[in-house]
Amino acid sequence: MADVPEHELEGTRAALAPTLEATAAILPWVAKPRKARFDPKLNERWMAACERLSKGWSERHATGAEDIRPAIFGLYAIAIETADANCLRLGEALASAADRLEESALPTRLIAAITAAIECLSEADGLEHPAFPERAAHFAKRLEACTAMANDNERSAVLDQLFVDEACEQIQLMHDALATLPPDAYALTTESLKLAQQAELLEIWGVMHLARQLSDCISRNAAELDTPAIRQEVQDRLEALGNSIATVNR
Repeated sequence: MADVPEHELEGTRAALAPTLEATAAILPWVAKPRKARFDPKLNERWMAACERLSKGWSERHATGAEDIRPAIFGLYAIAIETADANCLRLGEALASAADRLEESALPTRLIAAITAAIECLSEADGLEHPAFPERAAHFAKRLEACTAMANDNERSAVLDQLFVDEACEQIQLMHDALATLPPDAYALTTESLKLAQQAELLEIWGVMHLARQLSDCISRNAAELDTPAIRQEVQDRLEALGNSIATVNR
């Protein structure tokens, strides 16, 4: 292979110089580890307590629920040590749920909420997981609402209002995604499916079906969302979904 002329090499080096300089400038930031929010030993104890709770919860049908309450209150004790608002709220919510564990038949929604919270606690990195604050706040709120329910056969006004508040935020996110140029098909699909799952969990079937229909419409027409006809169809479905959500707690 013939040697590349020196003047061509110099031109290539000159063209690449800005890119190489920019890359070199950001590499120290990329390589810099994120500062830990908690003492590593405290996080290790937190993860061990979470593992203990997860094991007790998963084995409750075989060994009984005797190990669950101590595991929850052990976790709550560590939450107090963290002095972190999200940890404390989640610990308090789990402790409140533990007070109902002796009931002969736990509400299915409370079982689902406890299971979801424990799965969240089983995430790698424990307290240092990047999404821990948001997840802890979400599952604490869900546990609080489910614990407050009188029984599984009654609709909870608290839980319904919580659903409506979160669903309205998701509807606004979808309106914003539709308003972008081109429309954000991924955000629209993600939020509509999330809304459908939340509605199914609460047995709000009308909202669930409308959200699934919206998701199907977006999936079918993902490549044509910027056309006036498809955009209007999605807009109409969004409005119908929003109107249905507004009737949930009336």
